[in-house]
Amino acid sequence: MALALTACGRFTVMPPPNGEPVVLKPAELATTWTDADGGTLTLKPDGTFIADKVCVAVRWYEGLTWSGTGTWEQGSNKKQSFVAVSFDADHPVDTYHPERVERRPDSYGALRQGKVLKLWVAVGDPDNDYPNCVLTSPAS
Repeated sequence: MALALTACGRFTVMPPPNGEPVVLKPAELATTWTDADGGTLTLKPDGTFIADKVCVAVRWYEGLTWSGTGTWEQGSNKKQSFVAVSFDADHPVDTYHPERVERRPDSYGALRQGKVLKLWVAVGDPDNDYPNCVLTSPAS
């Protein structure tokens, strides 16, 4: 679940894309996920990943795409799985201050819309139509 800080200091829940929260098995997660711009995140069964220009969310920054390798882990509650990725190399997150770097973007939440499986995370300014980064699985 993604949260956004409003101007008055209260948190609001950003709406997810279409779909219902779902708990996925590690084998269902270990595949290549693709975003709307063709970026890919390949989650391997051994807990590593390869990313190629995949959309990520880091704080409120919008439009970030990262490539690289790293590790992933699954967490879940009773209703939904979450995927956390940690890149091996740091990535700049602020073009005005390139020394500000991150290795771990926000976690993706799992959704099911019919037969389609999705991983998603809210990105960008919550005042800008609540944009989302959505990855879909080819096995869907």
